[in-house]
Amino acid sequence: MADFEVRTFDDEAAIRRVGEGLLACNLPRAEWTHEAHLAACLWLLRERSDIRLEQQLPDIIRSYNESVGGVNDDAQGYHETLTQFYISTVKAHNAEQAELDLLDSVNLLLRSMRGKRDWPLRFYSKDVLFSIRARRELVPPDLLDTPHI
Repeated sequence: MADFEVRTFDDEAAIRRVGEGLLACNLPRAEWTHEAHLAACLWLLRERSDIRLEQQLPDIIRSYNESVGGVNDDAQGYHETLTQFYISTVKAHNAEQAELDLLDSVNLLLRSMRGKRDWPLRFYSKDVLFSIRARRELVPPDLLDTPHI
């Protein structure tokens, strides 16, 4: 997979804006990046304990996708396995870095191996991860077990 330049956040307000924009379905589509996904998840985990991530984040993301003209189907939009994989990844990161403030924790996550776009491919083959089944439901890893799924 090609290397991408990591886009970190300059302040906690930018992280909160992404999370709040996701919930309100008014974040500009171009700002819903890989980094924004992870930052929003960590913000939700830390500051929105009223939201049960594993149960509610799927519908939050589906609604957001539709609000910006996206489609959630077997080829694009919401992906259950990736979402649940990254929720558990973010939870594991947060458990290890709970003493850091939100900004430092998000940026550390984004710069870490766990924050890389290809992190799931250490555990899943492309065929499994990008299958219709994995998009629709949580599937177990076929390459390596993960300690957090």
